[in-house]
Amino acid sequence: MTGKKYGLLTEKQYRILELRSKGYTQAQIAKILGTSRSNVSMLEKAALEKIRLAKETLKLYQELNSAAVVTVEPGTHLVDIPGIILKKADEVNVKLRVNFTLIYDMLRYKAGQKGKITDRRVKILIMRDGSIDVLD
Repeated sequence: MTGKKYGLLTEKQYRILELRSKGYTQAQIAKILGTSRSNVSMLEKAALEKIRLAKETLKLYQELNSAAVVTVEPGTHLVDIPGIILKKADEVNVKLRVNFTLIYDMLRYKAGQKGKITDRRVKILIMRDGSIDVLD
């Protein structure tokens, strides 16, 4: 391997994740790469940690660049949330480009809310362009 990088990942880390995504075991990958299973395990763990940190960094960056953040507390009825978001958008003078159905769907699918009541705290970002994002 040449040491080429794939974003934050080394070529070996990328290759290991690629093979894992295809169903290979760490032992099989070790054989393919001519290394030990423990080395594959260590490289995979380091790659996944880099990915986790990158995701957290992106969430923070999104939050910093949003026009407003709405924090929805557990126990809030999903039907009430669009009104909360609209009110906050009005306060920061942002015209939303989303409707009730999109907000509801994002809460249910992106944030994993089941039922009609939120089961955990959810952050909703109101972006300057009128879009929203739900952080789980």
